[in-house]
Amino acid sequence: MDKNRVEGAAKQVKGSVKEAMGKVTGNRTTQAEGAAEKLAGKMQSKIGEAADAVRDRLKR
Repeated sequence: MDKNRVEGAAKQVKGSVKEAMGKVTGNRTTQAEGAAEKLAGKMQSKIGEAADAVRDRLKR
């Protein structure tokens, strides 16, 4: 498993928490930062998935 997948998942969780805290406190900046961090985590996870797929193809 590529490290980007793990780091991306962690960013998604952190972003979700930050987004929720922004909603609860009414802080739109924190909410937007959390949403952006969550999206960045999803993108990083996808990069990790692609790297894993390439690695698997090369092993064959």
